[in-house]
Amino acid sequence: MRIDLLATAMILFPAAAFAQSHCALQAPLRMTAEMPIRLLPPITVGGGAVPLLPAAATIAGPSEPPPSLSRIRPTASRTVSQTAADLNAIPALAHIAAAGATLSDLGLSHGLRTVCARHGAQVMVFEASPDGQAAIAGLMTDLSVDQLRSIGGEDLTELPPQHGLRALFLHNGSQFQVFYASPDNERVIPGVMWDAAGKDLTRDQVAAIPGTTPTVAIGTDSIAGGARDTSVDQVADNANLIVVARNTTHGSVGDPSAPELWMFVDPQCSFSVRTMQQLVPFIAAGKVRLNVIPLSILDREDDGMSTRSALNLVGKASDQLIAAWETGQTTGSPATDAKGKLQMNMAAAAAIHLQGTPTLIWRKSDGSVGRLDGMPPDMGGLVASIGG
Repeated sequence: MRIDLLATAMILFPAAAFAQSHCALQAPLRMTAEMPIRLLPPITVGGGAVPLLPAAATIAGPSEPPPSLSRIRPTASRTVSQTAADLNAIPALAHIAAAGATLSDLGLSHGLRTVCARHGAQVMVFEASPDGQAAIAGLMTDLSVDQLRSIGGEDLTELPPQHGLRALFLHNGSQFQVFYASPDNERVIPGVMWDAAGKDLTRDQVAAIPGTTPTVAIGTDSIAGGARDTSVDQVADNANLIVVARNTTHGSVGDPSAPELWMFVDPQCSFSVRTMQQLVPFIAAGKVRLNVIPLSILDREDDGMSTRSALNLVGKASDQLIAAWETGQTTGSPATDAKGKLQMNMAAAAAIHLQGTPTLIWRKSDGSVGRLDGMPPDMGGLVASIGG
C-alpha cells in the first residue's frame, strides 16, 4: 500500500513534542507576550498523567545559562548553582530529568529555584515550587501581584493556591492566562504547573471556569465549541467503545477477515500520521484491518485546516477515505452531507471522553476492550493483543 502522507501533517508541533504522544484538545489560546523562548501553551486538555519529556535522562552540573536565557534574571539575584544531586533531590525536577531532559540550574530568585530543561533542540524554563512537589513551565516576569491586579482589574480572579503558590486567572477577551505568584508576591509567572508525577495541575484548576475547556456541540451549526447536548450518552467504561466507533463515519483498509482496530484521528495531527505509518506493515501483512475516524480538534493551531480536511474525508467512500488521507487529497468542496457526518463523529468523540488524537480502540483476544490515547509505545505488541 502506498504511503505519501500530506506534508503539512508531518510537521511536529513544538508543544506536543515536549508534552505528550497525542494531539490534545486545546483550551483557548494563551495571552501572547514577547519572550526570548517559545514555551508550551499554558493549558492542555488531556487525559491522566503524562511525561513532560520523552527518552532517558541526564542532569547537567552547574554551568552558565545559554545566551538566550541571560535576560531572565539579574545576576545579583541568583545564588550559587545547585549540583546535579541537589536538583535531583527536588521531586518535580527529578521527574523532568527522568523523563529525558538535561537540567541546568539558573539560580534562586524571589524564593523559587529556576531550571532550564533541554531535550534536543527543545528548551523550557521551570520554576520549582517551594515544597519541590511541582514545577511551573514559564518565565518569571517583572510584574508583581499588585501590578497584575492593577492591569487585570475585574478580569483577574484568584484561584485556590497550589503547592504554596498563589494562582491568578486573567481573562483577555476570549483568551486567558494563569499566573503563579512568587512567595514574596513580587513576581508572577505565566505558565502551566505540573506535579512531580507529570500531571497538569493548571488544567484542573481552571476546569470549572466557563469557557476554559472545549466542548462539542451536537445538533447545531457549530462543529466544535458551545454547550454539549445532554442527549449524548457518555460512555463511562470500555464496554461500549467499539459500538460507538462502529456508528461513526470512517474509512477502512486491510483484509476484511483480519482483527479490527479503530483509530480516531485529526487529519493534521502529526501523531496520527506517524501512528498510521507504523500500522502500514501490519495492514499489508493481513494482521489488522484498520478503521479511521476523522475528527477536527486542531483548528486553533492550523487556522481551520483540520475541519476542512476532516469534512473532505468524511465525504469519501469508506474504501477511499484512508487513501485520500495518505495522499493528501483533503482539499476541495466537501460533500453536502459532510458536516452532519463530522458532527456525529465529534459526538462519538465526546461520548468516549476523547482527550486527543490518535485514540485507538480494539477488542482483545480475551474479549475485553482495549483503549490507548496517544501513539502506541509498542505497535507490534498492540497488534498482537487484538482478538477476532
